[in-house]
Amino acid sequence: MNADTPPLTTSLDLLRWIGWAQREAGMDWIRERELTHEQSFALGFLVQNPGSIQRDIAAITRTSAASVSSLLQGLERRGLIERRTSGGDSRSKRVFATPAGVELIDGFDVAMRDAEESILAPLDEAERVTLHDLLAKITSVLPQPTRPE
Repeated sequence: MNADTPPLTTSLDLLRWIGWAQREAGMDWIRERELTHEQSFALGFLVQNPGSIQRDIAAITRTSAASVSSLLQGLERRGLIERRTSGGDSRSKRVFATPAGVELIDGFDVAMRDAEESILAPLDEAERVTLHDLLAKITSVLPQPTRPE
């Protein structure tokens, strides 16, 4: 730590630092693939929720329908998603990640596992189990994160 950095004195300060390191690893991966954070998030959502409609994507990304349309156009141009007409109604389209999109997101998951391994590298297996157990104990009494409606 340099002289300009305030000391990290609380457990929550240290947890935020760990979260920052993980986030930076993710952002580096995203930037290297010339994606925006929103594009990578939407693509990950589509891998987990194939056939979603644009309204679903707008809700999960907390953006407008117009923003989602633009975001999807960028992913579509790169061959990472495709929109398919649903039930013969040309106005109703479902969005799917293409095999290339799925492969890209699988690469992100690997990168995040590598980041976790790097972050936890100073700990031996017993310490990792203890850390996990302590964090599970803390989070067991916290409200569950919710998805936007």
